[in-house]
Amino acid sequence: MTSAPPEPIPAADLERVRSGAQGLIGYHVDLDTEDGSARITLEIAEQHRNRNGTLHGGIVTMMLDAAAGFSASRGAEGAGLVPVATVSLTTNYVAPAVSGVVTATGRLSGGGRSILYAGAELRDETGALLASASGVFKALRRKAGA
Repeated sequence: MTSAPPEPIPAADLERVRSGAQGLIGYHVDLDTEDGSARITLEIAEQHRNRNGTLHGGIVTMMLDAAAGFSASRGAEGAGLVPVATVSLTTNYVAPAVSGVVTATGRLSGGGRSILYAGAELRDETGALLASASGVFKALRRKAGA
């Protein structure tokens, strides 16, 4: 079965790619970077904390996945945002975050037309590393005639 290339979404049209999860958690996406990286920021609030009072690990992974995924999406075809799906994501937790703003920065590290590799780091306001992730992403292609 043949696949048509994915339709890129202009990076300036972020509202079109806003997810329900993004709205629920309240993180912000920044693609206004020259180097193709993607930044996801979140101001930690009570609803983001686990029972120990630190930023929930699921939210940490969500932010790393979004940052790496957006950087893969930007690098898939070179223009606009190509829809991608996470194939695998490995997260390493380094230190907890309790308050303030945290930023996940994702960068494309390799790949081809359909499989892309990207990583991300989550840092606090002082620049301290909180977590890192590496992922594999697949560019989503629409079926011919669809």
